[in-house]
Amino acid sequence: MFVFYLLLGASQVLAILILILAGYWTGHTLGGFAWDGSSQEFNLHPLLMTLGLIFLYGDAILMFRILRRENKTAVKVIHLLMQALALVCACIALKAVFAFHNKNSIPNLYSLHSWVGLTAFILFACQWLAGFVSFFFPKLREEYRAAYLPLHRYMGVAVFACVIAAAFIGINEKLFFVYGTSGGTAYSTLPSGAYVGNFLGFFILAFGLIVGYLVTNPNYQREEVPCEETVPLSSGGMRGFQATEAVPEAQEVNGN
Repeated sequence: MFVFYLLLGASQVLAILILILAGYWTGHTLGGFAWDGSSQEFNLHPLLMTLGLIFLYGDAILMFRILRRENKTAVKVIHLLMQALALVCACIALKAVFAFHNKNSIPNLYSLHSWVGLTAFILFACQWLAGFVSFFFPKLREEYRAAYLPLHRYMGVAVFACVIAAAFIGINEKLFFVYGTSGGTAYSTLPSGAYVGNFLGFFILAFGLIVGYLVTNPNYQREEVPCEETVPLSSGGMRGFQATEAVPEAQEVNGN
């Protein structure tokens, strides 16, 4: 398990670095934030997408690895709420970019980034809703849940890969807009803001690779124990969660 904890620790260090770089890049290098249709409003888009669909989504996927011996119902609630918060962040981020485009008469949905990004968002929203209905409330019948599990596992990892691909394209697109040779400092000279953007993308890649490995490695799957959903998350408050399922659900959520 040493490798597991080493990789888990590395993923969280990378997650912190990603948030720091995203905040510095959008809040300082690109000029800060506003809600007025300006480029400062646009800056909310990369920041909130990074916070929601990379950091929160990635860590939500890991919850059933990190807490694989803990109360099953409690972990499901944590997983669900983290992804719900990610969905809220993504919705605000989309509102910000559409408002910026409309205010400045810029066409919507013309770039590869917008195509990949909107596809990832729609798939993420559908995945969250399908998981909620299937495994949380009202829940599908036992045989239907068992049949849906493989698709749910695959979609969890696949959508996360789509999110990372959209982030790569979006970061590079923004860097060319800001540092293109037709205006400002050329990107090829690597001004400080380009370094920040490049490192942000590189750390996102590393985070995605580690998360993908941890959630697809069978050695790190959630351990099945008798009446696993009655095992307390802590010695106190989580004792009230009771077993709610008869089917073993060791891999019931994204990538588990």
